Amino acid sequence: MNFKDYIRVIEDFPQPGISFKDITTLLRDGQAYKAVIEELARRLKDKEIDCIAGPEARGFVVGAPLAIALGVGFVPIRKSGKLPGATIEADYALEYGKDKLAMHSDAIAPGQKVLIADDLLATGGTIATSINLINQLGGEVVGAAFLIELLELNGREKLDGVEVFSLVQY
Repeated sequence: MNFKDYIRVIEDFPQPGISFKDITTLLRDGQAYKAVIEELARRLKDKEIDCIAGPEARGFVVGAPLAIALGVGFVPIRKSGKLPGATIEADYALEYGKDKLAMHSDAIAPGQKVLIADDLLATGGTIATSINLINQLGGEVVGAAFLIELLELNGREKLDGVEVFSLVQY
């Protein structure tokens, strides 16, 4: 299945010069969505993974079903102020702005092997911050999986040698 056939590209969104890769058209097609999760699971089945962490919101859409497919738990990484209980936080730069991510301080046990899953690897800022949070808790990031990777933005370079799995490249 050619996953690019299911991804809509919207020019000049959310600002001029951005070519937005819209996965909602893929998500609404049950067979395509299922195939994405199955293909990621197939590529990752031999990796030692204790849990999957996904940054909101589209990291939930990829990470949670992938966690189910691999039979591991899922840990949400949220925007600051969205999680109840004790959290750790880290600032990061977006492709077009700044934000702060948070995790529950007990979300990852020391030594746990964590895969990060998200819809898109662009500049790598969100994922580098996710790696930082997991490392703060003593987790070991064993890889990062994406539906889409924007190659020209060199996001892999910010990930400190973390193995990257991506299904579609632009």
